[in-house]
Amino acid sequence: MIDPHCHTSSIKVDRPAEQVFELMSDGLKQGHWAWGSAEREDAGDGIFAGTSVFNGARTFVRLDVDARRMLVDYDVGGAADQLRFRNSSRVLPGAVLGHEDGSCVVTLMTWRLADQDDAAWTQISTVHEAEMYLIRGLAERDLP
Repeated sequence: MIDPHCHTSSIKVDRPAEQVFELMSDGLKQGHWAWGSAEREDAGDGIFAGTSVFNGARTFVRLDVDARRMLVDYDVGGAADQLRFRNSSRVLPGAVLGHEDGSCVVTLMTWRLADQDDAAWTQISTVHEAEMYLIRGLAERDLP
């Protein structure tokens, strides 16, 4: 079944889960791989701001980090006071899935909004798939 409500993208990374989780849970570092909110700045109060590489719009993001489960929920909006839940990421140690120690699998999830048209849904789904390669590349070259 093609899921009409949630899109997921995953990739195996040859780095420890904790290291990749640090990349996924850092609001500034996320600006290196999140095309919808690139070149991040700390906007204060746990909110980060970046610029969409697609339309130049300013995008605001707040991270809700669960370090124990290596899970991050991302609230996103066009203004700091318009944030709403949009995406999640999860990092699983490779050994949990039968892969070698020191590796992991990172997954991005996004849920379709009721008012999101087909073109916007296709774009965010495709972008998340491409972002997987950016995440792996950044993690494997040890982004500072």
